[in-house]
Amino acid sequence: MFDSGVGGLTVARAVLDLLPDEDLVYLGDAARGPYGPRALDEVRRFAHQVAAHLVEHFDVKLLVVACNTAAAAALDELAEELAVPVVGVIEPGVRSLVKATETGRVAVIGTVGTISSGAYQRAVAATGAGVALTCAACPGFVEFVEQGEVRSEQVHVLAERLLAPVCAAQVDALLLGCTHYPFLARTITDVVGRDVVLVSSADETAFEVRSLLAGSDRARDPADRPASARFLSSGDPCWFATLGRRLLGMELGEVAPVRWPA
Repeated sequence: MFDSGVGGLTVARAVLDLLPDEDLVYLGDAARGPYGPRALDEVRRFAHQVAAHLVEHFDVKLLVVACNTAAAAALDELAEELAVPVVGVIEPGVRSLVKATETGRVAVIGTVGTISSGAYQRAVAATGAGVALTCAACPGFVEFVEQGEVRSEQVHVLAERLLAPVCAAQVDALLLGCTHYPFLARTITDVVGRDVVLVSSADETAFEVRSLLAGSDRARDPADRPASARFLSSGDPCWFATLGRRLLGMELGEVAPVRWPA
C-alpha cells in the first residue's frame, strides 16, 4: 500500500481491522508529497517507481494505491503492467457515495490533481446513477494534515472558502476524495452541516481487498505466524511515526527509511 504521505493510513487502519491475519507494508512517499499540486505525468512516474519498489523488495501479492491523486494518474497502467491485483480508492468511494444519497445531489472534494483529472466525474458517470455531481478542489488541506493541524481557525477559514460550491449545491452526501481528508472531518462537517453524510473510501477499499483475497490462494494462513505491519517513509521516519501515531492513535513501530535514486 502506498500514499504520498500519512493520508493513506486511514486505509491502512481499515485493512488492518478487517484483515488482521494479513501482512501489510505501507510506504508513505513523504519526501515528494503532497502529490496533489504536481503534474499528473510526474505523479504517474512516482507511482510506477513506488509500486515497483513494493513488488520487487517485498514480494507483495496485492497492491493498494491509497492515494487518490496517484490512483487518478496511474491506476489503470499499474493494473495492466503488474502481475498482482491493484486496488484503488476512487471506485470504492464512488460506490459508497451513490448509495448514501437520498436527494441525488452529491459532491466530491479532492486535490487539484485529482479533481482536474476527471477521474471522479468518470467514475460517477460509470455507475449509471442519476445524481448531480459537484466537484471542488481543496488545495491546502493536505498540507494542514501533514502539519498535524486539523482543528485550527486557519483551516476552518480555508474550508469555508473552498467548500462554498458544495454548500451552494445543497448536497446530502460528500465524498472525501483524498485519504488525508478524513482527518479534517470535524472541520468539514462544521462547514457543510451535520445533515451532509461524509463518505470515506477507506472502509470500502478494505472490503474490496477482502473480496479479492477471500477464498483465493493469496489469502494468508494465520497458522504460519502472527501477521505483521511494516511502515516505510521516503521522508523523515521520525516525523512520519510521530504524526501517524498522533493522527490515528495507533502504534506504528519503527518506520524504515526509503531513498530514491537521484
